Amino acid sequence: MEKLDRSEIKEAVKDYYAGRAREDEGAGQELDSDCCGCGPQGEVQASCCSGVERFLEPAVEGARSLGCGDVLPFTGIEAGDVVLDLGCGMGLEVIQAAQRVGPSGKVIGLDMTPAMIERAHRNAERAGVHEVTEFRLGEIEDMPVDDESVDWIISNCVINLSADKGSAFREAYRVLKPGGRMVISDLVSSGLPDEMRRDLESWAQCLGGTIEESEYLALIRDAGFEEVVVLERIDATPVLPGTSCCSPSSARETGPRVDSIRVEASKVGHN
Repeated sequence: MEKLDRSEIKEAVKDYYAGRAREDEGAGQELDSDCCGCGPQGEVQASCCSGVERFLEPAVEGARSLGCGDVLPFTGIEAGDVVLDLGCGMGLEVIQAAQRVGPSGKVIGLDMTPAMIERAHRNAERAGVHEVTEFRLGEIEDMPVDDESVDWIISNCVINLSADKGSAFREAYRVLKPGGRMVISDLVSSGLPDEMRRDLESWAQCLGGTIEESEYLALIRDAGFEEVVVLERIDATPVLPGTSCCSPSSARETGPRVDSIRVEASKVGHN
């Protein structure tokens, strides 16, 4: 299988999310009924895939999440902590984390899309947390963040977009303080068709870059992290072409599979 060039993937992802950032702030307030996933009783659940945006009770008008799973409830972020959000987008999780760390803490939002950074700045100002937030333009594979400077790393459906996930996790390990923790949500897959992995639009929509869960967790461990645990796993298989929300389980078991997972990992040590 001919692989896509990393620079091609990066530009496609950047262009896609720049376009999302420029969309009318009032657009997409209602979730599409044919969204990305189903709960255990068949209720609709949304994620970033196929361009479906998910709202997490926005703290400010215009701040929306394009993610596949809220991670803040799984963290122990406290007042005074320093938090780094990888791929912060429009800044929703940054705002929510800022409300936890308070005036003695700090939340850094990192994104490679200038339009997203601009939207995030405005949203933080509207939410009244601009004094404890900072937004930096940069890439998760080469973070403009000092060594051992953050207590927590959070990320919502972003690592799958990287063509060099190993570098992203090594950078995450570098910037965490000893004793720091990373809690992220992302998509993993098995049996994904080769044509999707070669398709730039599929990459931008959170599918083409997904990998096996075992490989994903191995990359985290290889970066130096310990205590790597999957906190939650949700079947998101209906995002695939040719399937519909809440497809019969028999259909999902015989074809490609996509799961949304929440993962926690630690940089063992003492602050």
